[in-house]
Amino acid sequence: MNTGSPLATLATLLLTQASTSAARIDHAALGLLAASAVLVAVLAGLNLYFVVRYRRGSAVPRPPSALASWKIETLWIVATTIGFLGFFAWGARIYLDVERPPAGADEIAVIGRQWMWDIRQPNGRREFNELHVPVHTDIRLLLTSEDVIHSFFVPAFRLKQDVVPGKQVSLWFNATAEGAFPFYCSEFCGSKHANMIGVVVAESPERYARWLAQGDSAPERLARGGVLYQRYGCSGCHTQPSAVHAPALAGIYGRQIPVTGGGFVRVDDAYLRDCILTPGKVAPAGYPLIMPAFQGVVPEGDLIELIAYIRELDAGDRVDPNPRTSR
Repeated sequence: MNTGSPLATLATLLLTQASTSAARIDHAALGLLAASAVLVAVLAGLNLYFVVRYRRGSAVPRPPSALASWKIETLWIVATTIGFLGFFAWGARIYLDVERPPAGADEIAVIGRQWMWDIRQPNGRREFNELHVPVHTDIRLLLTSEDVIHSFFVPAFRLKQDVVPGKQVSLWFNATAEGAFPFYCSEFCGSKHANMIGVVVAESPERYARWLAQGDSAPERLARGGVLYQRYGCSGCHTQPSAVHAPALAGIYGRQIPVTGGGFVRVDDAYLRDCILTPGKVAPAGYPLIMPAFQGVVPEGDLIELIAYIRELDAGDRVDPNPRTSR
């Protein structure tokens, strides 16, 4: 077989298991396929047996059934229901494990746009259509789209996640093998949808660390965030002292704060994202709702930089939003 043929490529993608989830998903899929094949074979065999044995003109006796039909139907319904529930529980367990990222997973931001993938590593290093990750490490991808619905699909990991504009979703995996594994947009997104292809580069933690160190330094990333912090007017209201009655952002990340309507919320990336894009969604208590909504104004890339900058603001040792004086 020509190893470069589409059939060979498809076979490689289907057979390669390069994440901790891949084998479990394959086992469930093959188990369901095997059970279905056995059931089809049994039913087909019984049909063929009865068609031949009780064909028209055969001398085979046809006495009344010794077992009431309702008993046969009840047995069939109960048995198949138990089998289906067993497969449902099996699949649900895998689904829940895949949907719940482990605590402490390394987070990488992924932005889909027509027609490319913009990827931001933890230290701010950017990649396009290439995702470097260390093997045997829990990785959580924070995915969003700047335009239309995309879908991030890594066949070798058996993982796929739809990416919706204006919403951040997550997908986690743990790569178990080194190598280059292609990923695709599996949701039709426009005329160049077929070109929206990338590759996951899974490598040893040591090699990944060396590669990551070649990217932007923390001060450089904070400097970019500081520029955006001023450009979008955040510093005018949220840097104290300020003439505007707005919450100070220095040291707020990770705290529990009261919100309008009662209750408390922890300030994390998701909450900051909502506050920037749709301020009235969960507004902090005690402050007038005067902040404009930045939905459709702040691009996803800038939003990631802004949130990273706010995350680093510390009440006791605050980073200056002016990039000329940031450390």
